[in-house]
Amino acid sequence: MKILKQLGIVFGLYWVSQIIESVLPFTFPASIIGMLILLAALIARVLRPEQLRESADYLVGNLGFFFIPAAVSILNYVDLIRSNAVQLVIVCAVSMVLTFLATTMTVRFTCWLMKRGGVQ
Repeated sequence: MKILKQLGIVFGLYWVSQIIESVLPFTFPASIIGMLILLAALIARVLRPEQLRESADYLVGNLGFFFIPAAVSILNYVDLIRSNAVQLVIVCAVSMVLTFLATTMTVRFTCWLMKRGGVQ
């Protein structure tokens, strides 16, 4: 029952982000809005990590399962992938390097904040 409550909080935040997305005068993904709302709630201590830990662990533990439909649907586009293989490899390589850099900078920034006493 506890996981259902936690999932309800997560999906409730996403529902609110869907509403916010629909009223914005520009396009912005509801999933990003939801993550920003969740971050704000955690920083403001409206929510504590313990209140979402079990559902987050469950979702992360089953993350591969959620990608099965997307992976299977790629098989419909094998010809398109073959014709653009070089571009896809370049995009994947560049995005991988940028993701590594962003992750490194985020970890360094978080460590710096923790040393200053800004994050607990």
